[in-house]
Amino acid sequence: MPDQISPVSSKPSHALALAPVPTPPSTVDGFVKQFLENLNLERGVTLSAASPNDRYIALATTVRDFLVARWLEDIRRQKEAQAKGVCYLSAEYLLGRQLDNNLLATRLTDIATEALASCGIDIDELRALEVEPGLGNGGLGRLAACFIDSLATMSVPSIGYGIRYEYGIFRQTFVDGQQVEQPDAWLTLGSPWEFAHPEAAQTISFGGYTETYDDDGVLRSRWVPGWNVQAVPYNYMVPGYHNGRVNTLRLWRAVATDAFDLRIFNSGDYEEAVRAQTYAENISKVLYPEDSTPQGKELRLQQQYFFVAASIRDFLDHMLTPGFDLSKLPDRVIFQLNDTHPVIAVPEFMRVLVDEEHMEWDAAWEITQQCFAYTCHTLLPEALEVWSVALLGRLLPRHLEIIYRINDAFLEEVRERFGDDEMRIRNMSIIAEFPERSVRMAYLATVAGAKVNGVAELHSQLLREKVLPDFDEFYPGKFTNVTNGVTPRRFLRLANPGLAGLITDALGAGWTVDLERLRGLESFAEDPEFRARFAEVKAANKRVLSEVLRARDGFEVSDGHMLDVMVKRLHEYKRQMLKVLHIVTSYERIVSGRVRAEDVQGRAFIFGAKAAPGYVMAKRIIHLINAVGEVVNNDPRVQGRLQVLFPPNYNVTLAERVIPAADLSEQISLAGKEASGTGNMKFALNGALTIGTDDGANVEIRELVGDDNFFLFGMTEPEVEELWTRGYKPAEFYQQDDDLRRAIDLIASGAFSGGDRTVFEPIVSNLLYDDRFMVLADYASYMRAQDRVDAAYADQDAWTKAAILNIARCGFFSSDRSIRDYIDRIWHTPPML
Repeated sequence: MPDQISPVSSKPSHALALAPVPTPPSTVDGFVKQFLENLNLERGVTLSAASPNDRYIALATTVRDFLVARWLEDIRRQKEAQAKGVCYLSAEYLLGRQLDNNLLATRLTDIATEALASCGIDIDELRALEVEPGLGNGGLGRLAACFIDSLATMSVPSIGYGIRYEYGIFRQTFVDGQQVEQPDAWLTLGSPWEFAHPEAAQTISFGGYTETYDDDGVLRSRWVPGWNVQAVPYNYMVPGYHNGRVNTLRLWRAVATDAFDLRIFNSGDYEEAVRAQTYAENISKVLYPEDSTPQGKELRLQQQYFFVAASIRDFLDHMLTPGFDLSKLPDRVIFQLNDTHPVIAVPEFMRVLVDEEHMEWDAAWEITQQCFAYTCHTLLPEALEVWSVALLGRLLPRHLEIIYRINDAFLEEVRERFGDDEMRIRNMSIIAEFPERSVRMAYLATVAGAKVNGVAELHSQLLREKVLPDFDEFYPGKFTNVTNGVTPRRFLRLANPGLAGLITDALGAGWTVDLERLRGLESFAEDPEFRARFAEVKAANKRVLSEVLRARDGFEVSDGHMLDVMVKRLHEYKRQMLKVLHIVTSYERIVSGRVRAEDVQGRAFIFGAKAAPGYVMAKRIIHLINAVGEVVNNDPRVQGRLQVLFPPNYNVTLAERVIPAADLSEQISLAGKEASGTGNMKFALNGALTIGTDDGANVEIRELVGDDNFFLFGMTEPEVEELWTRGYKPAEFYQQDDDLRRAIDLIASGAFSGGDRTVFEPIVSNLLYDDRFMVLADYASYMRAQDRVDAAYADQDAWTKAAILNIARCGFFSSDRSIRDYIDRIWHTPPML
């Protein structure tokens, strides 16, 4: 019985019945026939002459072909029905490999495997050839990928819009333990999953000036751009799981309008002849160009405007019927702003309606305020984007004028409500005056959006109370919460087939699209036979990870170790440094003789993290982790007890091996700093226990799984605030804690840098005299929690029971549930049946 999405009986609008399912190839022979045809006709080779890449491309094309007919039909039906849909605007989509996901969605896995075997091909060898699309960085991009998966699985009309980065995020390597960024040439051998449509390119403008003109007695403004680029769309299919639905991800590539000047080329100036092409293509070259320079900042703003302008024009031109009444747009579309990166879409939408469609300002603004919603993904002030007025005025002069007018009208409303409260007006103005005159994009999104949501209960509360409190007071009911979720298709069915099979044996198949059914596993936690089978699955996953790390990085993972995993973007607030201090303390206790090695629980500490190229302290922490690992892993006094592994270039592909194998999930950010997290959800759903602070979605995980199955430590958010107010002095914690002092002194001594005390001195000084994220304040509590972890892990049967209960109680964290919450609270977009 194929999985079915259960209707939400109390909410008829969410009766997620399945659309008619296209017929996949009914026989292995049918798949073989099409695979061989694709080898011949698409690759121009015979089976015997085909390279491994030829075979992979032919396989991917064969799978893709079975999606196309339904995809085209869905596009037609959606346009014909003119039902309200979601345009998801995101700078990132961290998709992961596509082959297995599409095989799963189309029920082709077994047929494809047998078909290739009949041709003498091992499908696993072709799987390994797929290069992961370099279209995202971390949690933000992975969340976007989960959401478009759920939107398709729930039959909600939607288009994901983003950028087709040529290199995406960098490929991380280590040289002498230090991060070195290299280009991630993921498109070198082509991508069989995309459809390029250069004939549908949009012209995107920059620079120039604005002018006013008389339009039959009406004074209007218009933008006279200085230069243009072309935005070429590349379409990716997003299949729903077993429902025949195929939505679209549309990514834009930048090319020059005049890519090549033959006259200049013939004069011998070859570099100048292609200068326009090079300049234009820089826009879609890399994800998040390093922005410590003025040129980097300008390129980032170009990227953001480039993709939202192309996306808005694309929707208006191609998804609406001819003669569509634009006043009805709120009944037709909601543009979801995934963080501040796409917020420049707001003035662009106004420009299109007012300048190009000649709509009156008030009418256009009323429509805009119903057509946008904003998701805030941070609590850190530095992560809420601002753009200088000087840069905006130079690059997008008309948009700056529109922002000024929006702000003037908004502040007039504020004055009408609160009087001439100058400080409140300054605090709420979209335009900041200090330290330089600039546009606060989160404020613009809040003023323009129909709804503003945080991404976990605590985050949404702090967003209202600490980050945007004046706006919450001014707009009662505008703020809401949608806790993040992850797709169980990729992060259980694909990443952990052993566990998925165990769950299906226990509960039946429907859990894949109704994750709350995992509650049924609670009773199995008491079953010794089920616990034994679960332990076997975990052990098998550890063996798979060990083999992957051996082949990928030359690492040898010790048998029997607890896998203690911390994988996430390297940022000080996520506190990888706290994890390092735990490792150094454990090492120091053994080598000093204060603790016997045989009394220490064996652990393999696994890190995965990239630091932004310009983030100096984060890169120093990476260097320290690798340096500690080099010493610990080669010290015979601790071998068999402690191991530090930091595989470079952590990505979705590696995550699908690390997460199912993990025993302990490190979620140790300072309370009040992490918006939500999604890695914490993936680990819990795969049976890892969490050690964490009450931060982000950790709060909801702990409430669901129970305090007995969660290792809580650290200050609460109010306690953090109270300590800051009282005056935090990190050196006092250093002086009062012998273990902490020994660990920091060991780092400062040069023990991990060949005796050179200067190498990690900036880290030591930062901890002792700054420590913005209170690593030292939470150290003692963290160490006590780690002692509880050791004690709990010693009873493997009890640990296994707790792991099963974690899985059983975390069905809430499905991205399908997140999308239902978006539909209920923000979008009001029922599925198209």
